[in-house]
Amino acid sequence: MSLITVPAWYYQQFDADLTLDVPAEGYGGWKKAEIEISTEHTALVVMHAWDSGTPEKYPGWYRSVEYLPRAAAIAARVFPELLSAVRASPFRLFHVVGGGDYYKDYPGYRIALDLAGPEPGPMEAVQPDRVLERLRCFRTEHVHVGLHNLEDVKQGFAGTDFIPEARPVGNEGIAANERQLFALCREHDINHLVYTGFALNWCLLLSPGGMADMSKRGIMCSTIRQAVTAVENKETARQELCKEIGLWRVALAFGFVFDIDDFTAAIRSQGRQSSSEK
Repeated sequence: MSLITVPAWYYQQFDADLTLDVPAEGYGGWKKAEIEISTEHTALVVMHAWDSGTPEKYPGWYRSVEYLPRAAAIAARVFPELLSAVRASPFRLFHVVGGGDYYKDYPGYRIALDLAGPEPGPMEAVQPDRVLERLRCFRTEHVHVGLHNLEDVKQGFAGTDFIPEARPVGNEGIAANERQLFALCREHDINHLVYTGFALNWCLLLSPGGMADMSKRGIMCSTIRQAVTAVENKETARQELCKEIGLWRVALAFGFVFDIDDFTAAIRSQGRQSSSEK
């Protein structure tokens, strides 16, 4: 087994100090340690890295999804070097997709389909009555996304594509759900997924193929701080507090948090070592 050592953040959620006014302030909190990960059994995941157009093209989408400019900046600034380093290393690179048909002609998606086999029927669900339908309409109008933004959001999703910096190359695996991603992991003997993409506290945790799904399959799920952003609200956006809570949740419930420079340096070192051994 080929191992590399990577500095990683973890969160020490003990010991609460019951003598304090706020016992949780006794926790160890964020700490950093060097850990070993296997290049053979680890894959990087790029999830929901969408080309979302521009504010001029879809103003309603940008009004209701405030993190889109941050996502585009991360794709332009972080993804090129990160994905280049991963592609030059023994690591696998997977893509988790959704929101349209833009991925269905790629060979990596056909591979995942074949590995996963036929999809089961739709999950049984309740039939909405008029009260439930009115409640859902109320939420669309008053919570998210707002009736005046709805058409732009629909058009944006209808035109979804990979953001150029995260477009799959060759036969890189592409999964639209948990079954397909697990099939790719099983085929390549992957037990640790390092997630990047958008958004950390929403899609990466709870959408099909996200951390909640994959952790149920026994797979460790980590992330890279600089390669994600989060859904923020009016009260948190200035300091990106929801991202901080999302990173804490990953560190506590799923895996580790890496810094981009530490991660890319470690895998580039492995690539140089492998070349020297040939």
